[in-house]
Amino acid sequence: MRVSFNVNGEDVTADNVWPGESLLYVLRERLGLPGSKNACEQGECGSCTVYFDGVTACSCMIAAGQAEGRRVRTVEGLAQGSGKGPERELGTVQDAFVEAGAVQCGFCTPGLLVQTDDLLERTVGAGLPAPDDAEIREALAGNLCRCTGYEKIIDAVHLAAERHAGTGGGS
Repeated sequence: MRVSFNVNGEDVTADNVWPGESLLYVLRERLGLPGSKNACEQGECGSCTVYFDGVTACSCMIAAGQAEGRRVRTVEGLAQGSGKGPERELGTVQDAFVEAGAVQCGFCTPGLLVQTDDLLERTVGAGLPAPDDAEIREALAGNLCRCTGYEKIIDAVHLAAERHAGTGGGS
Protein backbone atom coordinates (compact mmCIF):
# COMPACT_ATOMS: atom_id res chain seq x y z
CA MET A 1 0.00 0.00 0.00
CA ARG A 2 0.97 3.63 -0.33
CA VAL A 3 0.93 5.94 2.70
CA SER A 4 1.07 9.73 2.34
CA PHE A 5 1.47 11.99 5.34
CA ASN A 6 3.38 15.02 6.62
CA VAL A 7 6.68 14.53 8.45
CA ASN A 8 8.42 17.50 10.04
CA GLY A 9 6.51 19.91 7.83
CA GLU A 10 7.16 18.05 4.58
CA ASP A 11 4.62 15.97 2.65
CA VAL A 12 5.99 12.47 2.06
CA THR A 13 4.83 9.22 0.49
CA ALA A 14 5.99 5.72 1.35
CA ASP A 15 5.32 3.02 -1.24
CA ASN A 16 5.05 -0.75 -0.87
CA VAL A 17 4.17 -0.54 2.81
CA TRP A 18 2.84 -3.86 4.10
CA PRO A 19 -0.18 -3.76 6.43
CA GLY A 20 1.71 -4.84 9.57
CA GLU A 21 4.47 -2.28 9.21
CA SER A 22 4.85 0.24 12.02
CA LEU A 23 5.17 3.97 11.62
CA LEU A 24 8.58 3.61 13.29
CA TYR A 25 9.75 1.24 10.56
CA VAL A 26 8.50 3.57 7.83
CA LEU A 27 10.23 6.58 9.42
CA ARG A 28 13.56 4.82 9.87
CA GLU A 29 13.81 2.44 6.94
CA ARG A 30 11.70 3.98 4.20
CA LEU A 31 12.08 7.70 4.88
CA GLY A 32 15.66 7.74 6.21
CA LEU A 33 14.83 9.34 9.57
CA PRO A 34 16.84 7.22 12.04
CA GLY A 35 16.37 9.51 15.05
CA SER A 36 13.51 7.58 16.62
CA LYS A 37 14.98 4.38 18.03
CA ASN A 38 13.64 0.84 17.82
CA ALA A 39 14.14 -0.62 21.28
CA CYS A 40 11.22 -2.58 22.73
CA GLU A 41 8.67 -2.65 19.86
CA GLN A 42 5.97 -2.79 22.55
CA GLY A 43 5.39 0.87 23.47
CA GLU A 44 7.06 0.41 26.84
CA CYS A 45 10.39 2.27 26.59
CA GLY A 46 9.58 5.56 24.83
CA SER A 47 12.65 5.52 22.57
CA CYS A 48 10.48 5.90 19.47
CA THR A 49 8.30 8.76 20.76
CA VAL A 50 7.09 11.18 18.09
CA TYR A 51 4.36 13.77 17.82
CA PHE A 52 1.37 12.23 16.03
CA ASP A 53 -1.08 14.98 15.11
CA GLY A 54 0.39 17.07 17.92
CA VAL A 55 0.21 14.39 20.63
CA THR A 56 3.20 12.34 21.74
CA ALA A 57 2.97 8.64 20.93
CA CYS A 58 5.18 5.59 20.55
CA SER A 59 5.63 5.18 16.81
CA CYS A 60 6.28 1.44 17.21
CA MET A 61 2.64 1.04 18.23
CA ILE A 62 1.14 2.94 15.30
CA ALA A 63 0.40 0.99 12.15
CA ALA A 64 1.89 2.79 9.17
CA GLY A 65 -1.52 2.97 7.49
CA GLN A 66 -2.84 5.03 10.40
CA ALA A 67 -0.48 7.83 9.38
CA GLU A 68 -2.36 8.44 6.12
CA GLY A 69 -3.08 12.18 5.91
CA ARG A 70 -1.70 12.81 9.39
CA ARG A 71 1.10 15.02 10.78
CA VAL A 72 4.18 13.46 12.36
CA ARG A 73 7.03 15.32 14.01
CA THR A 74 10.15 13.37 14.88
CA VAL A 75 13.21 14.25 16.93
CA GLU A 76 14.76 15.51 13.69
CA GLY A 77 11.90 18.01 13.54
CA LEU A 78 13.04 19.61 16.80
CA ALA A 79 16.08 21.11 15.08
CA GLN A 80 15.89 24.77 14.11
CA GLY A 81 16.34 26.24 10.68
CA SER A 82 15.16 25.22 7.26
CA GLY A 83 16.06 22.28 5.13
CA LYS A 84 17.80 19.12 6.19
CA GLY A 85 21.24 18.28 7.43
CA PRO A 86 24.08 20.52 8.60
CA GLU A 87 22.37 23.86 7.90
CA ARG A 88 19.99 23.11 10.79
CA GLU A 89 20.94 23.88 14.37
CA LEU A 90 20.03 21.98 17.50
CA GLY A 91 16.79 23.10 19.09
CA THR A 92 16.60 24.48 22.62
CA VAL A 93 15.83 21.11 24.19
CA GLN A 94 18.46 19.26 22.16
CA ASP A 95 21.12 21.82 23.02
CA ALA A 96 20.25 21.69 26.74
CA PHE A 97 20.59 17.89 26.80
CA VAL A 98 24.04 18.11 25.24
CA GLU A 99 25.18 20.91 27.53
CA ALA A 100 23.90 19.19 30.70
CA GLY A 101 25.58 15.90 29.77
CA ALA A 102 22.23 14.11 29.64
CA VAL A 103 23.15 12.12 26.54
CA GLN A 104 24.98 8.88 27.19
CA CYS A 105 24.43 5.90 24.92
CA GLY A 106 21.79 7.95 23.08
CA PHE A 107 19.19 5.22 22.67
CA CYS A 108 16.56 6.80 24.92
CA THR A 109 17.50 10.36 24.01
CA PRO A 110 15.18 10.92 21.02
CA GLY A 111 12.10 9.97 23.01
CA LEU A 112 13.21 12.03 25.99
CA LEU A 113 13.78 15.04 23.73
CA VAL A 114 10.33 14.82 22.16
CA GLN A 115 8.64 14.28 25.52
CA THR A 116 10.58 17.18 27.07
CA ASP A 117 9.63 19.43 24.16
CA ASP A 118 5.99 18.52 24.73
CA LEU A 119 6.24 19.17 28.48
CA LEU A 120 7.78 22.59 27.94
CA GLU A 121 5.22 23.57 25.31
CA ARG A 122 2.41 22.62 27.72
CA THR A 123 3.96 24.55 30.61
CA VAL A 124 6.41 27.35 29.84
CA GLY A 125 5.11 27.72 26.28
CA ALA A 126 1.60 28.20 27.65
CA GLY A 127 2.72 30.87 30.09
CA LEU A 128 2.76 28.54 33.10
CA PRO A 129 5.67 28.19 35.53
CA ALA A 130 8.56 25.92 34.60
CA PRO A 131 7.94 22.34 35.70
CA ASP A 132 9.44 21.17 38.99
CA ASP A 133 11.29 17.88 39.49
CA ALA A 134 8.10 15.94 40.25
CA GLU A 135 6.36 17.24 37.11
CA ILE A 136 9.42 16.42 35.01
CA ARG A 137 9.61 12.88 36.40
CA GLU A 138 5.89 12.38 35.73
CA ALA A 139 6.19 13.67 32.15
CA LEU A 140 9.20 11.45 31.42
CA ALA A 141 7.90 8.36 33.24
CA GLY A 142 7.22 6.56 29.96
CA ASN A 143 10.80 6.99 28.76
CA LEU A 144 13.24 4.44 30.12
CA CYS A 145 16.97 5.09 30.39
CA ARG A 146 19.31 2.33 31.49
CA CYS A 147 22.46 4.46 31.61
CA THR A 148 21.66 7.16 34.15
CA GLY A 149 19.99 7.97 37.42
CA TYR A 150 18.02 10.60 35.48
CA GLU A 151 19.62 13.51 37.39
CA LYS A 152 21.39 14.95 34.33
CA ILE A 153 18.23 14.48 32.32
CA ILE A 154 16.25 16.47 34.89
CA ASP A 155 19.02 19.11 34.90
CA ALA A 156 18.71 19.30 31.11
CA VAL A 157 14.94 19.80 31.31
CA HIS A 158 15.41 22.64 33.82
CA LEU A 159 18.04 24.24 31.55
CA ALA A 160 15.76 23.90 28.51
CA ALA A 161 12.86 25.40 30.49
CA GLU A 162 14.98 28.44 31.42
CA ARG A 163 16.00 28.94 27.82
CA HIS A 164 12.50 28.26 26.54
CA ALA A 165 11.14 30.96 28.85
CA GLY A 166 13.94 33.34 27.86
CA THR A 167 13.33 32.96 24.13
CA GLY A 168 9.55 32.93 24.22
CA GLY A 169 9.31 29.30 23.13
CA GLY A 170 10.60 27.14 20.38
CA SER A 171 12.00 23.66 20.29
